[in-house]
Amino acid sequence: MQHTTWEGRLAAALLEAADTLTDGFEVAAHLRLVSGRCAELLAARAVGIMLVGDGGETLALGGSDRLAPVLLEAQQGGGPCPESHRTGRPVPPVSLHGPEVTARWPEFTSCALRHGIGTTFAVPLRRGASLLGALNVFDANHQSPDGSSAPVGTAQAFADATALGLHNHRAHDGFRTLSGQLQHALTSRVRIEQAKGILAERRRTGVDEAFDVLRGYARRNRLPLDAVARSVVEQTLSDAELDAHGTPRPPRGPSRTWRDTCGNDG
Repeated sequence: MQHTTWEGRLAAALLEAADTLTDGFEVAAHLRLVSGRCAELLAARAVGIMLVGDGGETLALGGSDRLAPVLLEAQQGGGPCPESHRTGRPVPPVSLHGPEVTARWPEFTSCALRHGIGTTFAVPLRRGASLLGALNVFDANHQSPDGSSAPVGTAQAFADATALGLHNHRAHDGFRTLSGQLQHALTSRVRIEQAKGILAERRRTGVDEAFDVLRGYARRNRLPLDAVARSVVEQTLSDAELDAHGTPRPPRGPSRTWRDTCGNDG
């Protein structure tokens, strides 16, 4: 049954966020789904989710679109997402215009403003006493479409449902720790996504074509896909080497890192 009211769509989306006990469940795809539903219901420019390990390392990023991971990556030096995870409390809506915010989160603020993001807030992903990460909303309306619920409360409901779903999935999968499972299964996925983005930007192609290049090189040279992705991210593998089975491409200037895309949309 398709829900037509805002409340009905919210209830269905929260159920999706908590429903992780399905065959073929994949964490990265689930984070994209939850982020997309949240962005739609809050009429936000973008929504991103960051999962953080026990040691503070980023385990996975998920976003409603291609902009969200860029904005999350820009928070490695500080931002609403890591701040909410660290404190376990929401970071209320804040305007990114002003010297005090620039001083607080300089790298993130610069990146966000270049992409036309003027406001943001974040809420923690937690299950009981366990902090799993944070959910970050960019440029949401001040009120939800029905006019009855502030966006921070709605986002927190999404975060809570997502945390519950991840907790249940962990229990269903043998009660292995979430950080250990994600560290093993998702770190390479994040790196491959980064490499796809870098190649797509460098070659001016789509991400699917970029993935075909990565996979083809890995198969020809009998290398793990993650190892090839790491070489692309670390800029130790050139386009000429990637295309060595055919006509090598001429150099096209210095390679750009994934983070460099924050400063240039072109």
